[in-house]
Amino acid sequence: MSRCSASKFEQSVPLINQHNNMVDTNPFRTFPDLEATFSYTPLPEEAEPTGIPASRLKHLKSFFITLCGILFLGLLMVLIHDQGSTTTTPVVVEGERSLSSSTMIMGENIKAVSRGVPEGVSEKSFRLFSGEGDSYPWTNAMLSWQRTSYHFQPQKNWMNDPNGPMFYKGWYHFFYQYNPDAAVWGNIVWAHAVSKDLIHWLYLPFAMVSDHWYDINGVWSGSATLLPDGNIVMLYTGSTNESVQVQNLAYPANLSDPLLIDWVKYSGNPVLVPPPGIGLKDYRDPTTAWYTPDRKWRVTIGSKVNTTGTSLVYQTEDFISYELMDGVLHAVPGTGMWECVDFYPVSTIGDIGLDTSVIGAGVKHVLKASLDDDKHDYYALGTYDEETESWTPDNPAEDVGIGMRYDYGKYYASKTFYDQNKGRRVLWGWTGETDSEAADIEKGWASVQTIPRVVLFDNKTGSNLLQWPVEEVESLRLTSKDFINVEVGAGSVVPLDVGTATQLDIIAEFEIDEEALEGTMEADVGYNCSTSGGAAGRGRLGPFGLLVLADESLSEQTTVYFYISKGIDGNLTTFFCSDESRSSKANDVGKQVYGNTVPVLNGEKLSMRLLVDHSIVESFAQGGRTCITSRVYPTEAIYGAARLFLFNNATGASVITSLKIWKMNSAFIRPFPNDQRI
Repeated sequence: MSRCSASKFEQSVPLINQHNNMVDTNPFRTFPDLEATFSYTPLPEEAEPTGIPASRLKHLKSFFITLCGILFLGLLMVLIHDQGSTTTTPVVVEGERSLSSSTMIMGENIKAVSRGVPEGVSEKSFRLFSGEGDSYPWTNAMLSWQRTSYHFQPQKNWMNDPNGPMFYKGWYHFFYQYNPDAAVWGNIVWAHAVSKDLIHWLYLPFAMVSDHWYDINGVWSGSATLLPDGNIVMLYTGSTNESVQVQNLAYPANLSDPLLIDWVKYSGNPVLVPPPGIGLKDYRDPTTAWYTPDRKWRVTIGSKVNTTGTSLVYQTEDFISYELMDGVLHAVPGTGMWECVDFYPVSTIGDIGLDTSVIGAGVKHVLKASLDDDKHDYYALGTYDEETESWTPDNPAEDVGIGMRYDYGKYYASKTFYDQNKGRRVLWGWTGETDSEAADIEKGWASVQTIPRVVLFDNKTGSNLLQWPVEEVESLRLTSKDFINVEVGAGSVVPLDVGTATQLDIIAEFEIDEEALEGTMEADVGYNCSTSGGAAGRGRLGPFGLLVLADESLSEQTTVYFYISKGIDGNLTTFFCSDESRSSKANDVGKQVYGNTVPVLNGEKLSMRLLVDHSIVESFAQGGRTCITSRVYPTEAIYGAARLFLFNNATGASVITSLKIWKMNSAFIRPFPNDQRI
């Protein structure tokens, strides 16, 4: 990373004493019984906490961890020998190499170590496997197939949260949490990529690495703010040499470079430290700032007080000196730590995106939080009062953390940005793996990002957002096939001849038999996607939909479907679900049934869109009112064996379906040529 001289931005603002950034006010007037149990005074940059250089401390720490690991493994081997355990011999397929026994996880007996929680962030290991016994004997062919073809992911190693997305001088910039050393979480830096269209990407050098006391344990999540004078500020969370979460400032070294390759960290970092009453590891992920009529910027940071999730608000004029505002932007009891908070306006009168600072008539504000407790992204619509610096939900029953989610599948740590290039609000989301860490280590990578989505207020329902893949993904469409008015009788499966079905864009509409709808008195009033048997749980009016990534014999299948229940009052409730329970024969992968209700208005046909890309399936119902992202790991329904089917498992209704299905090209995602600088 370039360490060049101060930019115009740093020269234009005064430096202040880093110990005087906090006002001496209790931010939690809404929690009068709270005692200020925490406060933090950061060490100056030249100070060392123990008299030993930080670099040497890191090496000593690694040495002792390694030593403890060797001792533990020795003890474990003795115990295994004493119990008469035998070593699992992996199955080897001719011409392919399977996982070596040294990387096998013995079912439920040995789980992946916790990743992230000891450092003060959410769990970064998936540990909910589907069965017990020895791990599945993955082959290289199986693992290679899992890599996506048009979703963003690094060339290798671990990736998590999206950071600081923005559009600048003709390029979309995307930063992301990245481990340069392994396919598991740790050693986090900010990796950087650029694109002209949000689909084809060029990897750039790392933007920021952990090289100062205030971020030596990780350059964690943050956001970009584009200032009216053309400057760019990046606020991000750093984990200090004492594992305290602080907020830091960085900015481009050269604003004339459209690729923004070199970044400078402010010499007075950190600019914010945990205030009284906030845990030292409960203070992270600053948002994009918004501008107020009194010519000041405000930014919010996620936190918690006991089990109440909350969002602190700060005010600044120069992004160096901050005032902690009275009260909080919002708080919801029982929701736990709020990570990756996002706060932005949406238009209620037009299908356009809004800059983060817009406020006024025809505007609602979205507040979103990633809940550390359950690893889901929740949002709510409401009203922002800039005078009281508070936000109020439209519907308290659908408040943040207890109501609507961006996505009901594997989706977390999302972040939006305003794309001034096309006048839209664009949403990024991280999708982690749901297989074993041993498999991730063997294949050499972990995690993908979903296709960026345009976010709009749903003017038809007036109660939710719409999410839809950016239009640029359609440039990858190749040949297509249409299937018009295909009748799918109750209890039947219909193959769709599209050839190899591992990279698809599918748009489907369903019409259920009207006589069946009218004649059904009641159908499963207590239906729930996750607890009602998945696609195998039959009712009079569902489930029906698509079987993707299925083999010819249907021994493996990922099911995306609708289910309609009719209450005793005659009202219909429509569910949109994704069933992974038969997605793979492997026992060491997660196999969840995801989903929720989806609003369907009078006169609307049931519709879904699916983006299938090897091990990820993104599903959108009713124009994006309900979304589900699944990670699946078939063992047989791969390469040329992957097939697509319609199905109808209802007992009392036939369905008429029309579809348009495109095969999808691969995206160009490569390193930026070293000999080219724009």
